[in-house]
Formats: sequence, structure tokens, C-alpha cells
Amino acid sequence: MKEVIGNATLYLGDCLEIMPTLGKVDAVVTDPPYGIGFGMKHTKWSARRGVSLGNWDRAIADIGPVLEKADELIIWGGERFNLPVKRGWLTWVKPDAAPTFASTEFAWTNQDRPARHFTYAIGAVNPERVGHPTQKPLALMSWCLGFVPNAPTILDPFMGSGTTGVACAKLGRKFIGIEIESKYFDIACERIQKAYDQPDMFIEQPKAVQERMGI
Repeated sequence: MKEVIGNATLYLGDCLEIMPTLGKVDAVVTDPPYGIGFGMKHTKWSARRGVSLGNWDRAIADIGPVLEKADELIIWGGERFNLPVKRGWLTWVKPDAAPTFASTEFAWTNQDRPARHFTYAIGAVNPERVGHPTQKPLALMSWCLGFVPNAPTILDPFMGSGTTGVACAKLGRKFIGIEIESKYFDIACERIQKAYDQPDMFIEQPKAVQERMGI
């Protein structure tokens, strides 16, 4: 199944089957399953929020083919994969993380530059939650796009609820998203459509983000 919404092309299916049908893109920005089974059980917070569970993260994703799709790569959870040694790591710092959860998350990049961190409270994500248990903040994914300012087309082969696609819509990037779970695919389509219907002028454009980060 394929949906086109604005400059976003969204595929429902297995990314390992769909990616060979696509050409090379400018950058991959993605958050693959880490194999921790987090989506199979509720926490007390996810149960209250009506999170939809599933077995999509029962195994570590095969990201080998992903690495061949673009010259610029940002992969969240990169420490869990067999990736080349690089110094340009990105870190999400969560100042309000519960003691039983990690207070940081890491993204591997293939860039040769100093590591950077982004401080953003988990609680600040609550108003935008849509039912995905590992949903990333829109502000975080918009920040990530600032590290690939010269990439007009972004691929997210593990699209989830579509946060990367929403960031692309609001920042004027073309987006290709792939999601294997139909319930999350539907959520992503709805969110990205809304992003095009209600553009947000308050999200920093890539050049402004780049200047603020000194890159």
C-alpha cells in the first residue's frame, strides 16, 4: 500500500522488501526496533495513555540495507547495532526520566564531527502522544534534521507513528516513510496530513538550527 501526502510518500509493508524498489535518497533519519520487546507490555504510563501494543520490536532490526540507501545517516539506538566507529553521536537527555528508565538515548551518525546533545523533558512530549510506545518528540527529530541541512529527501524505513515525516513536512523536506504495522501506518498518515493542513511557522528552519548549533 502506498499513500502520497504532499511531499511525503508513505509505504505500508516490510522495509526490506520495499527499499530495493526505491532509489538512493539524500539522508536516512530513523529509529529502528532495538529488540527489547518494549512494545509487547504496558508500563503504568502507557496503559493510561492507551498505547497500542505489538511485537514489532521483538528482534533487533536488520539495518544493513538501510546503510546503503544514503550518504548521510542518523540512526537512533545505534549503540545496539554493529556500526562503524564514528564520533558524531547525538544524545537525547531526559531530565525528568524515572529512576527505572534511561535518562539518555543515543543516535549514531556517520558524520565526522563533535558529538551533540539535546535536552528535552519526557513530559513535554505528552501533548503530542498518539499511541506509539517509543514515540520520539517532534522537537527532537526536527533537531536531527538540522544535522543534514543539505538533504532535501529524507527516508525513514522504520516510520512508526510518523514523527520524522511530520518534521519533514514542517521543515519543507521531501519524505519517504515505510512502516510494517498497519495501525501505526494509519496514525502516521493522519499526523503527516495534519502537518500539511496546519503548517507550524514556529519550528526552526534548518539554517537557523544549523547556525544555533555552530555547524
